Amino acid sequence: MPFLYAVAGLAAGASYATHATPSTEDPTLALRQATRGFDLTGAYCNGRAGAQTTITGISYVGRRWTTVGTGGTSVTPAPRRIGTTAATTAADKASALTAGTVSGAIQFAMGCGKAGPGGFVARDADSTVHIEAGSADELCIASLCAEASVSHYVWAEIAE
Repeated sequence: MPFLYAVAGLAAGASYATHATPSTEDPTLALRQATRGFDLTGAYCNGRAGAQTTITGISYVGRRWTTVGTGGTSVTPAPRRIGTTAATTAADKASALTAGTVSGAIQFAMGCGKAGPGGFVARDADSTVHIEAGSADELCIASLCAEASVSHYVWAEIAE
């Protein structure tokens, strides 16, 4: 049976902001392989804009990079089973996060309203996004919005 983890940055109640330039991809959460491979089983998003007078959405793309990016604020995956330690490392954009390079193949996409929920859930084990152990791969979830600096939150679930 795999070990399961939630990967969520920022403190409860805090929000990220989409890029200050509209329609510009912004790395938000990076999952970086270490000694064990992992499967992304779900990713979730929530627009956190309040008292809005316009309707728009936030798109997200999960890209597989074959060279690990840099920076970001370290995020500790939270185990679903007490006593397990994740091998996967993660970082969020609380401090400057740069996505990896080479390839950038989109593995999944999801979206939400700027004031509502959304997400991606793998329909079965074959639909998960797998990052192989011993590789230099990274899975980076980036936000993209037609409006500048829209408040949002994103988190993920992984299995090792």
